[in-house]
Amino acid sequence: MKKTLPSLLLIASSLFAHHGVPSLSVAGVEGPGAPLETTSSTTLPEDSFLFYAKLDHTKYTTYTPMRDGEGERSEYFIYGLGYGFDSAFSAYIFVPYYTKAQDDAFITSDFHDISIQGVLGFKFDEGFRLTPKSESLDDMEDWHFAASLNITLPTGNANKTDATGALIDPGMQSGFGKPSFMADLSATKWFGNEFTFVSDISYNTFVENRYFDGTTMKFGDEIRLNAAIAYKVFGNAEKKVRLDLNFEANYLYLGRDVENGVAATATGGEILYLTPSARLFYKSSSLAFGLKLPSWTQLNEADQQQGAEGKEKYRAIITFSSLF
Repeated sequence: MKKTLPSLLLIASSLFAHHGVPSLSVAGVEGPGAPLETTSSTTLPEDSFLFYAKLDHTKYTTYTPMRDGEGERSEYFIYGLGYGFDSAFSAYIFVPYYTKAQDDAFITSDFHDISIQGVLGFKFDEGFRLTPKSESLDDMEDWHFAASLNITLPTGNANKTDATGALIDPGMQSGFGKPSFMADLSATKWFGNEFTFVSDISYNTFVENRYFDGTTMKFGDEIRLNAAIAYKVFGNAEKKVRLDLNFEANYLYLGRDVENGVAATATGGEILYLTPSARLFYKSSSLAFGLKLPSWTQLNEADQQQGAEGKEKYRAIITFSSLF
């Protein structure tokens, strides 16, 4: 006999890729859990909206105590709004705001390129089918999948200059100058108890941009492979309260940047992050906190990549979301 599914409370989790491209995950008070960084496979209910906000505070390992242009910290804020067109398709728009500091002597802060994303949900139940409008708890134990496409639009400023009028480093700019594209495929399996397994793989590519001084830059392509376990520590469906603990392994492959047609040194490599986190649901809102820690790295010319991914002391991540 099928168990009925109580009201579904949804949250979203946005993952910042190498240059700030988000992807999504959703979950409910009853049913599958949702990790912090790994994309799960649930879409928004039809005709519903989701507000989302995220802070990613990054502290980098510095090599010397003096001010010598080392990357010291960054804050990535992102604000998003999602809409469920139907039970199988959701769309989102994201507006990011970045602060990047070098020794607190040189700081850039501005809105970055906005992005739009479409997510198509489907499941396997005696064959593949689109996500239906309603599912019992038993139905939610089926394997669920989601395919998404994200496009950034060049709305940010990619031609910022320093006090002398010289172009600042492209990695410190608040825009790519050209669109970027990311495709993601996720899989989610809820085991009908406290445990949920989530995994996803994504590919992100950038278009070469020419800056006002004639230099060109194509940021390196990115491949991400994530796996996560979510564990429900406590849940009360009547009071609509739930607390999850999550543990994730987040692998990132970074291709070399290409500057003026030449592969750039001190760029690219491989990183494995481990990310413990906790998520609290209450009614139609969710609050999550986690630490993303570089646990294994194999960077190209690693001793020259200070201030890059893989050289963090930690990334502290906080998210808030509310469904309406």
